Amino acid sequence: MTTITEASALSPRIADNRRAIRIWLYVIAAMVMALVVVGGATRLTESGLSITEWKPIHGVVPPLSAAEWQEEFDLYRQIPQYQQINRGMSLSDFKTIYWWEWSHRFLARAVGVAFALPLLFFWVTGRIEPWLKPRLVGLLALGGFQGGIGWWMVASGLVERTDVSQYRLAVHLTIACIILTATLWIARGLVNRPTARAPTEHSYLVGLLLVGMVLVQIYLGGLVAGLNAGLAYNTWPLMDGQVVPANLLAMTPAWRNFFENPMTVQFVHRLGAYMLLAVAIAHAIAAHRIAPGTHHARGARWLAAAVLAQAAIGITTLLLHVPIDAALMHQAGALVVLAGAVFHARGLFGRYPVTAAAAG
Repeated sequence: MTTITEASALSPRIADNRRAIRIWLYVIAAMVMALVVVGGATRLTESGLSITEWKPIHGVVPPLSAAEWQEEFDLYRQIPQYQQINRGMSLSDFKTIYWWEWSHRFLARAVGVAFALPLLFFWVTGRIEPWLKPRLVGLLALGGFQGGIGWWMVASGLVERTDVSQYRLAVHLTIACIILTATLWIARGLVNRPTARAPTEHSYLVGLLLVGMVLVQIYLGGLVAGLNAGLAYNTWPLMDGQVVPANLLAMTPAWRNFFENPMTVQFVHRLGAYMLLAVAIAHAIAAHRIAPGTHHARGARWLAAAVLAQAAIGITTLLLHVPIDAALMHQAGALVVLAGAVFHARGLFGRYPVTAAAAG
């Protein structure tokens, strides 16, 4: 695999600009992580359909009077979730779920502003290197696209369903994590000091593989959340009393089971966790044998430990029948594992060179 050739030193001006942009991107990454966790709480409290209209600008202001609250409540009472599940809900109870969804949308807007305004400042003051501009604009565009995906998800639960589509929920969650991945990837490459290279050509591939596996596992987790699959089969290591439960392919056509059958979705999520843990541990062992005592080996060990801890949190969450605090810890843990995998993989490629029109 072709690697990046680093310049031996950065000029003070470039180093200062990269440091400022890197810090800014880390702040954005932290905000995205908070946004995903709040989104998880919104899902767990069944609050995501409490705001039935998409008002990107006007929606930043919550109801300020009794009449406005009643208007929002009346809109909610028109959708199937209220009519079939929450009929008779009080206005006070409605306000609770409304605030969760409003907070999620407000934080999403805050991330957009916190990205767009500094980007504009860095751009007009000449602090962004030419090769970096399309990457940052791409992040901004991806964030805007994610806003549309969020409404597309909510809209799936406003007419015929009492909750959002698990397909759309998983896509929404995964895109958020792709944004986090891209943000951290770019930021990690803007370090000012030269970094150690991977010990072998295969190290690059395994590092990227781990990032991909974490993203797939998060997508599967989104399906589990969308189907409330974690509320069933709350035993481990057996599932429904078996190593491989029956009825995994009960639906026809067979492919539907992997997206719509709660048993199959949870089983595949478990298998994904086992595979991720196995690859992370094998990578840590190989890194220790090939390059003992290096930053690469230490990073691989920490990543394996994080995956192991996340697996333990997931099992605990399942056995406890998915209490909200444990479920949110599990979701936050997934983000920590993803961040660790991105940092580890990106570190294998070294920092961005001074001229990097096509560098990774």
